[in-house]
Amino acid sequence: MVYGVHEILEVHELSAFKAVCVTKSKTMQALISDPTLKAILQQDVDLTTRQLQELGNVLNQASSQQEVKQ
Repeated sequence: MVYGVHEILEVHELSAFKAVCVTKSKTMQALISDPTLKAILQQDVDLTTRQLQELGNVLNQASSQQEVKQ
């Protein structure tokens, strides 16, 4: 799949947002004493980490395509 510049920028924006989300969840885990809430936050950290890996893969593919074009 060929990605447009605007799509690559959107993925960058999503990645930045998700990085902030995972940082916030990890920080909040240290401040919370309720085990149920800690478990929810851990699930969020795990899911967000996987999503960031997937977004990174998309960016790597897009970067490879940009190099081939040039």
